[in-house]
This record gives sequence, C-alpha cells and structure tokens, in this order.
Amino acid sequence: MEPVIIVLIILVVLVFIALIKTIQVIPQASAAIVERFGRYTRTLNAGLNIVVPFIDTIRNRIDLREQVVPFPPQPVITQDNLVVNIDTVIYYQVTDARAATYEVASYIQAIEQLTVTTLRNIIGGMDLERTLTSREEINAALRGVLDEATGKWGIRVNRVELKAIEPPTSIQDSMEKQMRADRDKRAAILQAEGVRQSEILRAEGEKQSQILRAEGEAKAAALRAEGEAQAVRTVFEAIHAGDPDQKLLSYQYLQMLPKIAEGDANKLWIVPSEIGDALKGLSGAVGNFGPLGGGSGSNGSSGGGAERREKPDID
Repeated sequence: MEPVIIVLIILVVLVFIALIKTIQVIPQASAAIVERFGRYTRTLNAGLNIVVPFIDTIRNRIDLREQVVPFPPQPVITQDNLVVNIDTVIYYQVTDARAATYEVASYIQAIEQLTVTTLRNIIGGMDLERTLTSREEINAALRGVLDEATGKWGIRVNRVELKAIEPPTSIQDSMEKQMRADRDKRAAILQAEGVRQSEILRAEGEKQSQILRAEGEAKAAALRAEGEAQAVRTVFEAIHAGDPDQKLLSYQYLQMLPKIAEGDANKLWIVPSEIGDALKGLSGAVGNFGPLGGGSGSNGSSGGGAERREKPDID
C-alpha cells in the first residue's frame, strides 16, 4: 500500500505543478514571450493565459510602459576642439515585445551606444557657444536618429534631453569673467542713460520755467504799461475837463521842480528851457495880483523915481 500512496502523492504534485505552469497571469502594461522547444510561438498579453506545461516556456517578460534611462556623462569634442561632458536622458517605450527580444541582444545598451555616437557627430559640427545655446536643436536631431534606428528593434524613442553640458574649468572661468564684464558694461550703460535722461528732464524743466517766467514778466510789464497809460489818460482827461489856463500850468510846473532835484544821487540837474515860459506866466499872474494889494505902492515907486530924478547931484 505504501508504494501506491507514494505514487499518488507524486501524481498530485505533478498535477499541481502542471496547473501552475499552465496558467500564466500577465500584469497590465506587460507582455511575455512564449517559446516551444526553443522557438518563438506567441506573445502573451495582459490577463489570464493558458500554455502547454513542460513544452511552452516563458522566455522573457517585458514592461511596455515608458522607461527613463539616464546615461553617464560622455566626453564630446566640439568643432573648436574643446572637450565637453554631456549628460543625456532617454525616454523610450517598447512597442513590439518580439522585436525587442529577438532583434537586438540588449536594447538598452544599444540605445546608449547609439546615443553616444550620434551625439558626437552632432556636437562635432558645432562650436562651444552654439552647443551651449542649441539644446532644442540637438535634442531634435538626436531623437530623429534614435527613433529611426530603434524602430526595427520594437522601440519608440519619445524624448531625448540633454541634462547637462559641462565645458572645461578654464573655459568656465573665462565665461564667468566675460559674463561679469558684460553685466558691468550693461550696468554702466544703464547708469549713463539714466544720468542723460535726468539731465534732459532737468534742462527741459529749466527751459519751461524760464519760458513761463518770461511770459509772466512780459504780461506784468504789459499790464503795468497799460496801467500807466490808463493813469496818464485819466489825468489828461481830467486836466482837459477842468480847462486849466496857462498860469495854473506854470504854477504846477514850478512845484514839480523840487521833486526833480530830490535824491542823493542827483549831483547835477538841468533846468529845462520851458522854465522861462513858466516864470513869465507866474510873473504875469503876480503882476495881476498887484493892483488888488494896493495901488499906492505903485504910485509911491513912481514918485520915488521922480524924486531920484530931482535929487541934485552930489558931485
């Protein structure tokens, strides 16, 4: 009985192992390559799959999701014979599990080597300055070459990014000095522009101020002259309205003479020729007032003159 029990136990174990090998569960976004006696049979997709135990074997399980592979820095020589280290990052995705398994031995290593050689060809035709400022151009050219070459491997390259471009230390020092000089130059230019603009605004302000001041003075002088003209006109009209005679005008003229001589600076003053006419008018006025003050004086003076004529000569 014991050998029969042992055989039954062995059969149960074999059946259990066969069931395990028959049922294959493939996760989502994955694929499996099935070989029968070492030859490709089919590709298992996500879900529950049935294979023939001990005949069909799982060769490879491949992740179909997008993968990110960073590559170490690679020394590349530019057109102007400078060595720069470039870090690259590749975003790829397996689209054909069979081609990725049988068309290339290691697609990751193949992508890395293809990236290095393509990058050296692209950078070799650029100088350092263009290399530092043409990341998008380099990425596009590198992606085009990789996508074309990896298509037959069942790989699709979605993006290629240059993570870092490191020139030599001496070149970095020179670039820092140049950038510092450019910043100082721009700062000096901006400061000069500011001073120039400030001087222009100040000159414009002074010009506007002088124009306004001159306009104010001109208006004030015009108003002053107009006021004086109005005053002269008013006085003239008042004089003509009062109808003064020559005697009154002569008297007013004599009253103004002391005012002409006023002031410490008046060391010399000129008597106008009209003073004689004024004095004649004034003397005429005083002569007219003489008979009103008493005629005896006049007679007495003529009588005195007569006495002088009659007075005997001393000689």
